[in-house]
Amino acid sequence: MRQVPDLLAVLQQIVRRAMAVLPHAPRGSLLLREGDRFVARALVGFDAPPGFSSRAPVGAELEGGALGTAAPSDDGAHASRIVDARAWYRTYLPFALEAGCGVPEGAGVLVAPIQLCGEPAGYLAIELATLESPGEERCATIEVLAGTAGDALERHRLYDDKASAAQEIRLFERLLHAVGTTLALHDLIETIAHGIKSVQLDPSWNTVEIWLLEEDHVGDGPGHARGDLCARVYRAPASEPTTYFQNIRAGADSAARPLGVSIDWRTGDGGDGEGSQRALLDEAIRRRMSGIIIAPSNPESAEEAFRQAAEVDIPVVVIDTPPIQGSRAPLYIGTDNVASGRLAAEVMKRLLPGGGVVASLGAVGLALNIRERVEGFRVAALGSNLTVLPTIPCDWDQEAGTRLATAALEGRSDVAGAFGAAADNGPSWGRAARALGRAGDLKIVGFDLVARTVALLRQGAIHATIVQREDDMGFRAVETIHRMITRGVGPTLAELPPSRVLHTRVDCVTLEQTPWSTTLSDYLSLEAARRAAAGNGGRSAPVASAIEVMMIGLLPPSSSVVEDQVSIPARSLVRRAIESGRPVVIDPAEGGADAALPAAHDGARTAVAVPLQGRGNVLGALVLSSARREACGAGDVAFLVRVAGTVAIGVENARLLRRISARSEELERANLQQAAMLQTIRELSSPVVPIADGILVMPVVGVMDAQRSGDFIASMLREIDTKRAHVVLIDVTGMAFVDVTAASRLVEAAQAAALLGAEAVLVGIRPEAAQMMVRQGLDVGSMATHSNLASGFRYALARVRRREAKRG
Repeated sequence: MRQVPDLLAVLQQIVRRAMAVLPHAPRGSLLLREGDRFVARALVGFDAPPGFSSRAPVGAELEGGALGTAAPSDDGAHASRIVDARAWYRTYLPFALEAGCGVPEGAGVLVAPIQLCGEPAGYLAIELATLESPGEERCATIEVLAGTAGDALERHRLYDDKASAAQEIRLFERLLHAVGTTLALHDLIETIAHGIKSVQLDPSWNTVEIWLLEEDHVGDGPGHARGDLCARVYRAPASEPTTYFQNIRAGADSAARPLGVSIDWRTGDGGDGEGSQRALLDEAIRRRMSGIIIAPSNPESAEEAFRQAAEVDIPVVVIDTPPIQGSRAPLYIGTDNVASGRLAAEVMKRLLPGGGVVASLGAVGLALNIRERVEGFRVAALGSNLTVLPTIPCDWDQEAGTRLATAALEGRSDVAGAFGAAADNGPSWGRAARALGRAGDLKIVGFDLVARTVALLRQGAIHATIVQREDDMGFRAVETIHRMITRGVGPTLAELPPSRVLHTRVDCVTLEQTPWSTTLSDYLSLEAARRAAAGNGGRSAPVASAIEVMMIGLLPPSSSVVEDQVSIPARSLVRRAIESGRPVVIDPAEGGADAALPAAHDGARTAVAVPLQGRGNVLGALVLSSARREACGAGDVAFLVRVAGTVAIGVENARLLRRISARSEELERANLQQAAMLQTIRELSSPVVPIADGILVMPVVGVMDAQRSGDFIASMLREIDTKRAHVVLIDVTGMAFVDVTAASRLVEAAQAAALLGAEAVLVGIRPEAAQMMVRQGLDVGSMATHSNLASGFRYALARVRRREAKRG
């Protein structure tokens, strides 16, 4: 068998070998069991119409019964038999009769059962000219080939099971990261929905939602029946969020921590106004950041900022998209896109050894890296038996890409292969191929590894994908800019290639093992291991951040998570799950009013509600639906229960962190109010009151602490200078008590006043305070004292008059 990740090609090869065993066999086919249906696969010699899909129920009986004779076999489960060709095609491949293929009267079909792990999995069927047995030896050979098909299916399933397990681990790793770092349920639902869909392929979930009970969740208001529960619903969008820049940031963070680098992560558009990358570059230069790392959306417009950064010695490292020729940015770190395109073409040659027409999708008019990949693919295909069509322009819209891919395949039936030059393009080809009945037949090489690519790899609709190492890109960018900042740009560049380009590697990922690719399960496991190592800092304990770097990425597409408020009636699907604390699976078409689901679930034949349970409380439910009947088995439910448990932790954490944040804001506001009140009290408790020309009174109320005494003296000196006062009456009648510290502060105030030419007079001193001051040896000899304010005022007035008399 060919060493390519192409199950359909292997099965077609088995059918051809079987046809070669039997003399003059005109056609052969292979039917596989999928759920409760037999689906036609690996048709050879048939002229199947576009979009053909044959799904015969398991257990369907041939018209007229099973005709012919059974071939000899010791094991009835593996025994082949001959049936009437017309009855066979009428039951399993009706198009073979409708297309006027002219099945002759008396023709037969030799049918050999295919076993998978001891269970019936399908049939290998080869058409014969008659109903006569071709002989024991030939029948035995056909049965061996049916066994080979079973082995291929089993191998494929084992790789798929490994990929499913690895993807489940990957999903939970991302969920746990989101649970610990985000308060945004919008982000959480997107991670959950696309992760579930890439782990569970068979249910084909159309809608995934989180239903969260409101804190005050019993509804009695308008629009709610008494006793209904109120919930907020978060519905995941159909479009898949990209994790490209999240991976870059994760790699950058893992390098930054042990190096003491603080990363200010920003995203911007390609314009020049507010919110643009250019505005962010200007801000970084104005703030004199230690360095800048940027994935430029418009390298040409960014170049002027690169020049300005160089003039003030701020190093710039460009990632993802190369800068222009002769750029002032000293270094580019990113994927070698030309080499990646060449690798994709080499994979396509293996998938199409006989050659063929290849189409491609990509935003060639928008992104240099896409143009480079397409050019590398085209150059590598020159001189081969591949004919590469002009690239179909398509931005990063997977839905629009699917429409373009569908139109391309319908317009040219000779297209045998397809290249998706960016993350969304591979899934667009895969979805179009599935819709047109060409899944597996159209050989697809994609780029990057989003959740839908994982699912289509496992389903055999995408055969291989070229995966960038985004985390390595971020990691190396931070390491390098740290060296530039600490050791200098020149010495750092001297250790790097003269091209000033550092290329990060790519991986070719396939579902099954080949000599030239990494299996999907191994890649997902390695990615999880790399993330775990990055999460531990990679090398050493973190040091104090002393270097600040701005890292600028592209704006993510706007989220289209739908948020709504609904009531949950009694006896509804979600209510039953919440009240029972157990998962509930129904067929809404048979459930009537009990389904009670929003319009987004219209047409569903399977609906599931799994309670979100946290610390003994039910917080809501994870709700999913599929257009397939009986789409959710016991294993699917068990997986969803594990997901729901993690989601419940995330919801609890988000609510707790929100409460903590709200409480912290309340305490901060209370502290500010308290500080303002204390300041007002200080100002009111020690006012400076002019009571006559040259005379001030400063009443002291309460306690004289260190901070207040400083304010008191400063205020007194300021007023003495402003009012040109000669005497200050310090009235301590309202002080709670006068201790050594307070008395010392009063003496200091008197001495400070004397330096400005004013006399401080202490009034209202109590006998016990006077005794304490004498015992402590405080120098109050030069400080006049009076028992009350009236006496002190008379003294002060006399002093001012004598001073004026001397002047006169």
